[in-house]
Amino acid sequence: YGHSNQLRQARAMGDYLIVGVHTDEEIAKHKGPPVFTQEERYKMVQAIKWVDEIAPGAPYVTTLETLDKYNCDFCVHGDDITLTIDGKDTYEEVKTAGRYRECKRTQGVSTTDLVGRMLLMTKAHHSNIDEDLDYRKHTDNFGKGPKGHSPWTGVSQFLQTSQKIIQFASGKEPQPGDTIIYVAGAFDLFHIGHVDFLEKVHRLAEKPYIIAGLHFDQEVNRYKGKNYPIMNIHERTLSVLACRYVSEVVIGAPYAVTADLLDHFRVTLVCHGMTEVVPDKDGSDPYKEPKRRGVFRLVDSGSNLTTDLIVQRIIKNRLEFEARNQKKEAKELAVLEAMKRMEEKH
Repeated sequence: YGHSNQLRQARAMGDYLIVGVHTDEEIAKHKGPPVFTQEERYKMVQAIKWVDEIAPGAPYVTTLETLDKYNCDFCVHGDDITLTIDGKDTYEEVKTAGRYRECKRTQGVSTTDLVGRMLLMTKAHHSNIDEDLDYRKHTDNFGKGPKGHSPWTGVSQFLQTSQKIIQFASGKEPQPGDTIIYVAGAFDLFHIGHVDFLEKVHRLAEKPYIIAGLHFDQEVNRYKGKNYPIMNIHERTLSVLACRYVSEVVIGAPYAVTADLLDHFRVTLVCHGMTEVVPDKDGSDPYKEPKRRGVFRLVDSGSNLTTDLIVQRIIKNRLEFEARNQKKEAKELAVLEAMKRMEEKH
């Protein structure tokens, strides 16, 4: 949602937004291994509602040639500087030519911070946060210090404002003839699996109006366990609202899809993906009412990506990265020791 907010700001500066997305190879060279493949990232960016077009395989250094190729007047980047592997500003050329604009970074989140939350999954559990000193030690590395934690993710709370929700919301009411479709879930670490599912649901009707119900953090933790959700309810709300297939979000939706909810939103269809449906606290089926009305449908997104798999990818990347660094440090140490021995001989 930090990236989405940047794209929202960029789109407001002009009439048509083209987003350049780097290849895996370019990212690995300058930043380290990406979590998502380039194909996944192309699809994710295209699904953000402020994006008109993507430029796949965009070069890491933005040049005037790139801007001219896509007929762009200027390019936009956040106010955090990006450097090439040899320490050069990647926007130097376009800045000099006066074809560069800047937007504000979203406070309270970064990819690094989210990765930190995922790594904490292996350090602690929701139920024993207070007793786990090892956990606390790690939160300071990744969060914003020990004072502002969410009791659910153990990291800094993103401060939600009504203004931010308004900026992200479409503000469109359902129109006569719209098919009102309700989907519900955690939508944690909003990813390509979610996008594929919502796109499939969107295709079910000629004029779809998709309402996404987001469960509160405590509810998600009840049915997912471990340290889920990684993102709190406010962050998940913005992530889902940024998707072009979603018209409205219910913040803190009830776990059971009730008759009241269906009537209130005048729901025509209720959809769920192929993931397991965990029973409600009393052991009942949360989709009992829509099934009774004959408006429930299972939708296969065709994607096998889950939040769990993303967390596994990140932990694997991180362990490989650390192992590589340890090897490098050991090698450098061995060279230094060899040089020292040679000096002592002379």
